[in-house]
Amino acid sequence: MRDLLTKLIGEKKEWRAMEARAAALPEDYRVVYREIKKYVFNLAGGDGRSIVALLDDLLGLFETGAADGRRALEVTGDDVAGFCDELLRGARTYTQDWRERLNRTVQQELGDPS
Repeated sequence: MRDLLTKLIGEKKEWRAMEARAAALPEDYRVVYREIKKYVFNLAGGDGRSIVALLDDLLGLFETGAADGRRALEVTGDDVAGFCDELLRGARTYTQDWRERLNRTVQQELGDPS
């Protein structure tokens, strides 16, 4: 139980630190980060850890862009949804979970042991 509490508290501290980093970004980056965060969490699958790692990487990218004097849309491009889709390419999403569940159910129903 102690390990679980330590893990949860550690993750909460990490999340708060990430949110503080986001709050320190210029306004345009904060807006884009907030909207990307909503988008990716709507699609997050599994326990969400891959999404948190993705957002941490995104913050690093945004911090670098801001430090270089670039605007947020210069970093993401005008197609922010397309940018998000590329970010999500390696993350676990609900659609991936649904696809796997569909394939597994069909195989079980048809008696295929795979």
